[in-house]
Amino acid sequence: MDIFTALSDPTRREILEMLADAGPLTATEIYDHFKVSHPAISQHLQALRAANCVLVEKKGQQRLYRINPEGMQSVASWAQRMTRQWEARFAALDRVLQQELENQKPNFMVKQEEGENE
Repeated sequence: MDIFTALSDPTRREILEMLADAGPLTATEIYDHFKVSHPAISQHLQALRAANCVLVEKKGQQRLYRINPEGMQSVASWAQRMTRQWEARFAALDRVLQQELENQKPNFMVKQEEGENE
């Protein structure tokens, strides 16, 4: 599964936020946070694993989930690229607007300058 497809679901994003806040959690700890069935949460966890967002470690009978920093790096890189692009666009817009302001004098200033030349 594509990472952005996995992140499109609010429950999956909430699971990732839980893991980011609390660190590694067992499947049971994750299940207990939601008011949906265990199989539904299992499917969400499987989707996160398939997208390489989380890693799972089996400890005895439990499965311990944690965020996969390497998998999440692609999201961070994409967000950084988008931020740079938007910052460049806003900077260009600022330059255009500044130039427009410099090229347009308010009417009262134009009349005042005309009066000074008389």
